[in-house]
Amino acid sequence: MTEGIVAGKAWYDVAPSAARLTGSLRDIGYDFSTAVADIVDNSVAAGATRVEILIEHDGADSRVFIADDGRGMSAPAVLEAMRFGTRRSYDRGELGRYGLGLKTASLSQCRLLTVVSRSSTSVVRTCARSLDLDLIEDWDQWVVVDPSPADQMVGRARQWLAEGTGTVVLWRSLDRVLPENRPEGGWARRRLESLATRAAEHLGIVFHRFLDGVPGRPQLVITVNGQKVRSWDPFAQDEPATVELPPQRFEIEAPGAGGHVRLRRFVLPSRDRFTSPAEFERMSGPMNWNRQQGLYVYRADRLVQWGGWSGIRGIDEHTKLARAALEFDTDLDAAFNINVAKMRVALPAQLRTLLEPPLNELCVLADDAYRKTSRSGSRPLPSDLSEPPESRAATHAAARAGLALRMAAMQAGQWAAWEAIEALLRQQSPEVVELLGLDAN
Repeated sequence: MTEGIVAGKAWYDVAPSAARLTGSLRDIGYDFSTAVADIVDNSVAAGATRVEILIEHDGADSRVFIADDGRGMSAPAVLEAMRFGTRRSYDRGELGRYGLGLKTASLSQCRLLTVVSRSSTSVVRTCARSLDLDLIEDWDQWVVVDPSPADQMVGRARQWLAEGTGTVVLWRSLDRVLPENRPEGGWARRRLESLATRAAEHLGIVFHRFLDGVPGRPQLVITVNGQKVRSWDPFAQDEPATVELPPQRFEIEAPGAGGHVRLRRFVLPSRDRFTSPAEFERMSGPMNWNRQQGLYVYRADRLVQWGGWSGIRGIDEHTKLARAALEFDTDLDAAFNINVAKMRVALPAQLRTLLEPPLNELCVLADDAYRKTSRSGSRPLPSDLSEPPESRAATHAAARAGLALRMAAMQAGQWAAWEAIEALLRQQSPEVVELLGLDAN
């Protein structure tokens, strides 16, 4: 134990047990997909245009490569990146925050992490360093080691960087991924295949803006086992019938700083207004329509949390077409209490109050769109013969007109006036209310 006296006070350097702390940090909350996404964050921060993820089954020697073509790191930078709680600072807009992600994400899945990087475009010089949990537990020290020159997997990683700069992250000893007994079996192979599929789906969601192209950044391509990851835009903005309400902006104070939050609100089309049934099913998302409704929270264009209304209101079948984007930059991290894994935030109390009215307005319109579909789908037939096609078309057009009027009132900021007009129509012309589809609330 190191000790001394400074300004008349005795001090003692009580370093944590490396073995105990690294073991605890393995359980910080990652699963396989979120761990891979945290590594991809570093690739985005390094300006990568391509990230290749290779998940290989080879029994106990199974491995995961995550390779990018970003700026790469020098030998000192690689060593610093392997430090728990790196001392480097993060610029505004960078996806990193605590200096833990590379280590905690990787070691949540494996016991042996190796990073190979090249930062020079003119000289083919790479640097490789490894964190080995077995070694840390044996020595109970914070040690980083050079991998063996004969290590074939590190050799493959170096070959990946033969054409230019970039970084390769290599996971081995996948004790949290494969069963301890029979890692060579068919179940283990199928598990890796399933994890690859789920990881691709997850990456397509959280990085969908980067895959589609973010202004000021290079467009990103991600592949998993050679298959290009497809972006999943939760707001179906390519669908002609998707309606976006006017965006709103809120000023938020944070400890030592402040910033703004942007809210964008969307009413997605009902099934009959999607361009195809297949696209409607795809847009239901991994949690299906009901649980995919709600707030999608973006930090520096990276999706960190989605599904549900963050306690502002409850999930309702009638509002399942409502989705909203809440966007903030890294200068508001403290206000949002973002966690180490960057997959959970807490809305500031002041923001919660500001969000309630616009989100309730969004849900009113989504409810109308849902009920309009229900009415048109279950309209009773006349007693003598089925309703003529031209009559059905007129009925649907009138219902769409009613919904369009409500949305126009909302977008013009005249919702209170519209409610007064609706009330008068109910009293004076109930047949018009029924024709416009305003009778079901």
